[in-house]
Amino acid sequence: MELPEEFVRNVTHVLGDAGRAWLDGLPGLLAWCAREYGLEIGAPFALSFNYVAPATRADGTEAVLKLSPHGDDFRYEVTATRAYGGRGMVRLIEADVDRGVALLDRLTPGAILVALDASDERKTEIAADVLRALLRDAPTDHGLPTTEDWFAAFARHREEHGGAGPLPAALFERGEAVYRELLASSPAQAALLHGDLHHYNILSAGRAPWLAIDPHGLIGDPVFDVGAFFGNPLDLADWLNLRRVLERRADIFAERLGFDRARILAWALAYRVLSAVWSAENAGTRWGPSMHIAGVLAEMI
Repeated sequence: MELPEEFVRNVTHVLGDAGRAWLDGLPGLLAWCAREYGLEIGAPFALSFNYVAPATRADGTEAVLKLSPHGDDFRYEVTATRAYGGRGMVRLIEADVDRGVALLDRLTPGAILVALDASDERKTEIAADVLRALLRDAPTDHGLPTTEDWFAAFARHREEHGGAGPLPAALFERGEAVYRELLASSPAQAALLHGDLHHYNILSAGRAPWLAIDPHGLIGDPVFDVGAFFGNPLDLADWLNLRRVLERRADIFAERLGFDRARILAWALAYRVLSAVWSAENAGTRWGPSMHIAGVLAEMI
């Protein structure tokens, strides 16, 4: 079974020997899925950290098969997808969390939001409408992490690097402080959160104009979920007018969702710095754009 080099590299970088073992077992897992769910499985989509492929069920309906080696992260994704119940989100058809298997409905036409020939403002309006459909209280007995759990990444970063490490120190400290303040002022009633709602995780669909995919699954302040959208995509014109673009995104989320604009900007800043921390944590060097956006956001709040 030939797999893309980048996919193999990603899985083994994150999971080491366990990742190699999972990759070796992929043919057997695919065969099991075909038997268990009565699937005809097609060639995979572009792969990053999970194996994702189109599939046809025995009754002829189209589906998507997702196989993941990522343990708890995958369990959180399945829990969140199931909790959304198809409202604003792709539907979960079947799942075997122990095997890292999820069968999802196929969204058609399935174009990603980033590819839409429309202004940044229009794309932000679409994202806000999807987020409104996703808004709901946290389910009981959810077993999901919280936004406070994610905040622990800052402490891990400090411990590893003795401070800000490769990140700009003042901005790292500002993002950490803002995140802490936001946690302290979060509403008592926590919400179910997607956690990674951006231009590549919103697809055109049939039963709704646009639906979300690939939730991280966590709970906390509902305004948190706007944060991921402020990171991408940006073309050259947007970079040259970055503050204006970020201001309009904040305006649109505030207008369409009723969120406090200052809190939107604050969570966007905190999320961008958190994203940079994750990149550094995984030995990445691509934290520059996130920190640049965070710097502009810091000037706005």
